[in-house]
Amino acid sequence: MATETLTAERILEATEEVLRRHGPAKATVVDVARALGVSHGTVYRHFRTKAALREAVTKRWLDRTADRLARVVAEDRDPRDRLRDWLRSLFDAKRSKAGDDPELFATYSVLASEAGAVVSEHIAELIGQLATLVRAGTDTGVFAVPDPEVAARAVFQATGRFHDPGYAKKWEKPGVEAEFEALVELLLRGLRA
Repeated sequence: MATETLTAERILEATEEVLRRHGPAKATVVDVARALGVSHGTVYRHFRTKAALREAVTKRWLDRTADRLARVVAEDRDPRDRLRDWLRSLFDAKRSKAGDDPELFATYSVLASEAGAVVSEHIAELIGQLATLVRAGTDTGVFAVPDPEVAARAVFQATGRFHDPGYAKKWEKPGVEAEFEALVELLLRGLRA
């Protein structure tokens, strides 16, 4: 049996590795427990069900992106530059996940489709970050929008092709960078005072 203290984080790390190795259809809690050198009951003490464990892994993956983007939001510089960098960071993060580890990305896609509430919370968090950036722009007079939350939702929806996993195969096509840049510039012009 394992001698280290078993934490939820260690279980999530092991689960991610098991999912990468076996895929979402074949990975079991027993596989995770075996990888950790504990009984499956020990895993269940931290995560009451297999679904809860899978949701936690999904949330962990999504939180990595949200945390990266939150750092852009927190910077003290021109809101236009932060918005541009936030959109770029989101696109880069999603594209990197799809291209650097396609097996894990395929697993993520399956788990995300099962974890509707977790994904909805993630999207709400991202739109909240966008609203903070748009509000900063309106407060400094560089953006002129009557409702930053509505504008943030519109920006998020308009850029969906560059962050929605359903479009992942298009992210490596020729010309995608130019299309992304053109859309970002159009959105920034639309928000300007």
